[in-house]
Amino acid sequence: MSSHIHDHRILILDFGSQYTQLIARRVREAGVYCELRNPDISEAEIREFAPKGIILSGGPDSTIGEAAPAAPHCVFEMNLPVLGICYGMQTMATQLGGKVESSSHREFGYAKIRAHGHSAFLKDIEDHTT
Repeated sequence: MSSHIHDHRILILDFGSQYTQLIARRVREAGVYCELRNPDISEAEIREFAPKGIILSGGPDSTIGEAAPAAPHCVFEMNLPVLGICYGMQTMATQLGGKVESSSHREFGYAKIRAHGHSAFLKDIEDHTT
């Protein structure tokens, strides 16, 4: 991997999550340059930034509804890795033809996750509670 931080750029589309800054900090701690941008960023701006991957953050909105914010469609056509977190995953599912439905069961708080085939992105991630 190159030692120049700008060689591997990650674009984070910020849908308004309270954790977006933490996500950016973790990416930067991994030695990767990233920038936060609004999801209404233009395709030209995304291509000019030339990301190696895109993260769609969470946010307070719901994908169920007419005015739901969405990622620019080009995000899914650029042959780049895309990570959707919370709302970001829901809008990605919806935009790619999936269906997101409401549930009476909420999923807030601690969740135990087991990752297989660790990459550098998940290095040193441990399962614990604080």
